[in-house]
Parts: sequence; structure tokens; C-alpha cells
Amino acid sequence: MKKVTFFLFCLIVMSFTQSALAQPSQSTGLTGQTKNYISTGMPILLIAPDAISGAMGDAGVAATPDAYSAHWNNARFAFIESDLGLSTTYTPWLRNLGVGDMNLLYLGGYKRINPRSTVAASITYFSLGEIQSSDYEGNSTGTMNPNEFDIDVTYAMKITDELSLGATGRFLNSDLTNGQNVSDGSGYVSTKPARSVAADLGLYWQHNIDKQQQIAVGGFISNLGAKLSYSDDDTKKEFLPSNLRVGVRYTNEIDDYNEISVLFDINKLLVPTPPKTVGDSTYGQYYHNSAEYYSTGVMRGAIQSFFDAPGGMSEELRELQLSLGAEYWYNHTLAARAGYFYEHATKGGRQYATVGFGLKFNIMQVDFAYLVPTTAFSSNPLSNTIRISLTVNLSNKKGSNN
Repeated sequence: MKKVTFFLFCLIVMSFTQSALAQPSQSTGLTGQTKNYISTGMPILLIAPDAISGAMGDAGVAATPDAYSAHWNNARFAFIESDLGLSTTYTPWLRNLGVGDMNLLYLGGYKRINPRSTVAASITYFSLGEIQSSDYEGNSTGTMNPNEFDIDVTYAMKITDELSLGATGRFLNSDLTNGQNVSDGSGYVSTKPARSVAADLGLYWQHNIDKQQQIAVGGFISNLGAKLSYSDDDTKKEFLPSNLRVGVRYTNEIDDYNEISVLFDINKLLVPTPPKTVGDSTYGQYYHNSAEYYSTGVMRGAIQSFFDAPGGMSEELRELQLSLGAEYWYNHTLAARAGYFYEHATKGGRQYATVGFGLKFNIMQVDFAYLVPTTAFSSNPLSNTIRISLTVNLSNKKGSNN
């Protein structure tokens, strides 16, 4: 990649990973509505780690239990039909912009410990490639290999024959500068890797309407944990992308060869909405006009995220993200998937369609996903790239597509 200052580099990474960099109110051309994005650290935690739900518009909180349940709803693990499984996904990053050395790698596994309980663990590693950094005057300050990773451990158990709970503990590490002193345009700042711990809590219910039809409902709170700090300045710590996801699934096994599922998710960040900003900017960086935002605690921020939008309830509703997906299986061997993801233009504007397919060979399953933006202003790091997932399910029950 070309030489960039650390400041510009961070803008590039954050804008393409979540479209959630806090910016001042700006006109969008939408009948006077203004942009007010929600900013978080490590937005990579919200990116789908698999090509299954990733091909269904990022809908997955109530999806059929599979090896990637830790990301979408950890409680799903309690209903998984295989006793043991492994999964991995390779996700190229910014290929649409010609960047060749950024990627996301995921590796996970689960083990059923008794008929009602399952344990799981996974690691996600995000490599931002090699960066030739420079100061504001353009002088080289060395080479950086920024990266982020998280490690999590999950326990899920059935409360009843139709209801389950899941809990996850997670360790997070975000190293964007390799400890270099970096320039932000006004001077040099001493930096360090940002580390934190977080927890997830999930609830999953599935009910067989009859021998052919099943309905499922899920709720999942993820990444609730301590803020991230990249320097010794503790006055501007970054919120983790704490998140609430709720959704439903309907599955119909039409006959022995054909099965179809439809999924719908509603997603909301449990992070305070940034306050209104002053109109002045320096080197493209905008500053909030209130220190209260940065001093807000994690739990308080999660609660007030439901009513703190400057634009009132209408703006709160615009912060909801919607996912709609569908999956078709033929003979429990070949799957076709499609979906759509919607985010309001004033809250990031990510709107894209997804398609994909899966192939199952005995205990092995390979899945592919492809993402296409549907609006001219919608940018996504996965635009026009293929994600590939590999899952190995051991001791799988006959006829299951998990």
C-alpha cells in the first residue's frame, strides 16, 4: 500500500470496516435529514465470519444451529446435532480497491459434553497488511504490520426441550501501530495495543410446528465489555461494538429432497449516539462539542443508546439495521442462499445484496458468499469478493444440514 500517515490510515480502516466513523452533521439530500454515524473501536467484531449467514444478508440470530453460532447467537450451540465440529473461513479484504494483503481469518470448534450442553471456542484474526507509515511532513517512520484478534470461549445449555441459553467470554487485542509514536497532524502521540475483555449472552427458542415445519426465535447481546484505549490519554476511549440482535426463522421441509428457510433479523448497536458536533475540522478530523460522550460508562451507554439520538425517536429508528435472508437445500447436499442488508443512509448507508451456495460431502461442507452493493454511496470492504468457509461436522445425524 502507498505511504500514508497513521491518521489517514485509521480513517481508511474504520470507514471501510463499518461505515461508522463519527462525523459531523451533514446534509444527505434526504429531506433535511443529517448524517450522525455511530463510532466504535474494533468494528471487525461485527463482520460475519462465515459464508453461510454472510450469503443471507447477515441474518443469523435464529438460523439453524451450526459451527458459527458463537458469532450470531451462542445459545444455538445447545441444539447443534453433531457431537464435534471444526470450522474455518477465509475473507479477503478491500479486493475491490486493489488491496491484496488484508484479510480476515476465522477458526472455531465445538464439542457436545452431554445431551443438553455444548462448549465451543474460536479465534478471529484480522491482518491489515504491511503499512509504510510516515509523519505529517511525509518523512518515513518505519513499517507497521497492524492486526486485530479476538479469542472466545462459549458454553450453551438447554433450559427446556425448546429453549436454550448461551454465554461467551472474549479477549480482544487491537494493535494498529505496533507501538510507534504517530502523528495526528498536531504532534506526536505515544501509542499502544488496545486490549479488552467482553461477554456475550444469547437466547434461542425453536419449535416444531409439525414434522415438516419449524419456527425459531433468537436474541443475542454481544461485545459488551470495557472500552479500548490506544494511548495513555484515557479521556477518549473507544466503545466496543456492543450489539443487540433479535430475529426469527421459518423452515419448511417440503419433502425428503427439498427444504427452505426464511430469516429476518433486526440489529442495533448498544453504543451512545454521538452528540452534535461543531462545524470546524482540522485535517479532516471532527471533534464532538461535549466531553460527556467520552466519559459515558459501558452499561450506561448501552441503556441510553435506546433514547439518546439528537433527532429523537425518528433518529433512533434509523439506527436499526435490517437483514432478510433465504436458504434452500436440495437433498441435504446442495444449498442456495440469498439475502439483503439495509442500513439507513444517515447511519452509514450500507445497503447490499448477497448470494451464495453450499456443498455438503458426508461430514464436510464448503460454503461461498458474494456481496454486491445496491446503492452508489454504499461502500463495504467485502464488495465484489468471494468468502469461503469450510466446516467439518463429526458424528452428524443423518439428514441434517448442519
